[in-house]
Amino acid sequence: MIFEESIRTPAKQAMVDVTSTIRRFVAASGMTDGHIVVSVPHTTAALTINENADPSVVSDMLRRLEQAFPTYDPNDRHAEGNSAAHVKSSLLGTCHTFIVANGDLVLGTWQGIYLCEFDGPRTRSLIISIP
Repeated sequence: MIFEESIRTPAKQAMVDVTSTIRRFVAASGMTDGHIVVSVPHTTAALTINENADPSVVSDMLRRLEQAFPTYDPNDRHAEGNSAAHVKSSLLGTCHTFIVANGDLVLGTWQGIYLCEFDGPRTRSLIISIP
C-alpha cells in the first residue's frame, strides 16, 4: 500500500512533525510488525528523526544548518538561488525506513519524525510505503 499526504510547510525553513500522520497510516494499513518506508520526493526538503519534546531542538537544528550552509552564498551558481536547500536536503536525506512492532512505530521516548523544509513555504508530498 502506498499512502500520500500533502503537508503545507509554514516558512522558508521549517521542521514539521509528521509522526502522528505516519502513525495514522500504519494503523489504517492494519500492519502489526514489519518495516515501512517514508519518503519526501523533493530536492529541497528532507526527513529526519529527532527530539520532539522540546521545540528548541528544532530551532537549534535549523539555526545550525543555516550557519553551516547559509541560504545566500555569492559563489553559488545555481540560477534558482536555493543551492543551500539542495545541500541540506542531501545531507539529511529524503527517504527513511522505520520499524513497526505491535501496530506502532518503534521510536525512542523523545523521538519524532520531521519533514524538513529548506525552500518554502510549499506544499510537500509525504509518501508512506507499507507492504
